[in-house]
Amino acid sequence: MSLHFSVLASGSTGNAVYVGTDQTKLLVDVGLSGKAMEALFKEINRDIKEVSGILVTHEHSDHIKGLGVLARKYQVPIYANEKTWRAMNSLIGEVPTDQKFIFNMETTHTFGDLEVESFGVSHDAAEPMFYVFHHEGKKIVTITDTGYVSDRMKGTIKNADMYVFESNHDVDMLRMGKYPWNIKRRILSDVGHVSNEDAALAMADVIGENTKRIYLAHLSQDNNMKELAKMTVTQVLESKELGVNNQFTIHNTDPKKPTELVYI
Repeated sequence: MSLHFSVLASGSTGNAVYVGTDQTKLLVDVGLSGKAMEALFKEINRDIKEVSGILVTHEHSDHIKGLGVLARKYQVPIYANEKTWRAMNSLIGEVPTDQKFIFNMETTHTFGDLEVESFGVSHDAAEPMFYVFHHEGKKIVTITDTGYVSDRMKGTIKNADMYVFESNHDVDMLRMGKYPWNIKRRILSDVGHVSNEDAALAMADVIGENTKRIYLAHLSQDNNMKELAKMTVTQVLESKELGVNNQFTIHNTDPKKPTELVYI
């Protein structure tokens, strides 16, 4: 078993996912400070110096906060689509030209023994996209920061071994919460974030016989709770007669603590 991963951090305060093989180590987003990222890598017993590329999903600060610092310090190449590069260039500081690479939407790049496929999502950023990792018949999907999950997205992410799947908010908590109405409206919109229930309904359409683990990601600190997200998703999937805790397991993520390093 070579393919492995950890959700290093997930939430409105910062996001980062590590995916690696014995040969290739990649990072999706750097939404925490460089110092915090170094500490997270130590917690999963991985050397941050071995990261061979950083894949950027979009330019929001909770996904690129430490990007420039980390890339400069360790001379790591950064991959993003053209519109995202234009949107984030002024936000990450000076990065050497030979560390800047284009990874356009709906394309596949080869990184050593990892094939990485990009796909677009619906979010209020320049051109947000997420990634599917392929290695020796195994498949890892990262999908957060989307207002809904379209049939096109579902076709791309179907029957993965592992999902990092957005379960951002509980609709009632959001509606009754302290956020101004314009922020609530943005979150609930088609370019915002998916709720626990909508996430579960999308999961029900893509879970397949290969699916073993689902990680609930990008939970709102103000409009969700780990227990509530997990309970809601579990109830919806059980109502669809899907094998929760039998065929696959559901796991929480944390804004400050990495998930256990798991081999697939």
